[in-house]
Amino acid sequence: MKDIFLFAGAISHNHAWVYLFHVFLVAAIILVLARMATSSMQLVPRGFQNIFEAYLEGVMSMGRDTLGSDTLARKYLPLVATIGLMVFFANLIGMIPGFESPTAFLDYTLALALIVFFYYNFEGIRENGLIKYFAHFMGPVKALAPIMFPVEVLSHVSRAISLSFRLFGNIKGDDLFLAVLLTLAPWVAPLTAYALLGLMAVLQSFIFMILTFVYLAGAVLISEEH
Repeated sequence: MKDIFLFAGAISHNHAWVYLFHVFLVAAIILVLARMATSSMQLVPRGFQNIFEAYLEGVMSMGRDTLGSDTLARKYLPLVATIGLMVFFANLIGMIPGFESPTAFLDYTLALALIVFFYYNFEGIRENGLIKYFAHFMGPVKALAPIMFPVEVLSHVSRAISLSFRLFGNIKGDDLFLAVLLTLAPWVAPLTAYALLGLMAVLQSFIFMILTFVYLAGAVLISEEH
């Protein structure tokens, strides 16, 4: 959507302002919902506590299936669950007229992708040691190491690029698609589109989380050849 149709654009059309406005808005929504879920914890969860516990259990299950360890899944739960919430609500807010998805800004998706990129490499080095971690970049055949090492480095760098551009491209396209529908048929046509875009918001969040777990598994579980 053009800045003129955005609430943030009524204050300033500056790209940084519009971007930061929506980023902090998403963060504020998540913090408020998290506060509501934890303000009165109960043994039998209800309301937002129930929703958040179900979400965290789903992320834990995803981590166990990918990492093969309950301990590792619990260790990386805060990172992956937070990223999932940031991506989901950032995707979802763009469906509301007057707002734009932060994930429709490459700044946002690239920042998340770089966080994942640096963190899983850091964990790989911390768990396996610097030499062992980079040694697995050379492949099992020593004669092919001079070829495999730069290929592996490029492969890992491309992960950050693909993570950021995949999410950015999908959500930017969704926002443009919704903007066109709201312009042409503001009352009827968007109803189906909202359902599809809501599904896409969930799907893109799931993809980002599962890829984060996969990259972490490949970094920390070298000896098991994940």
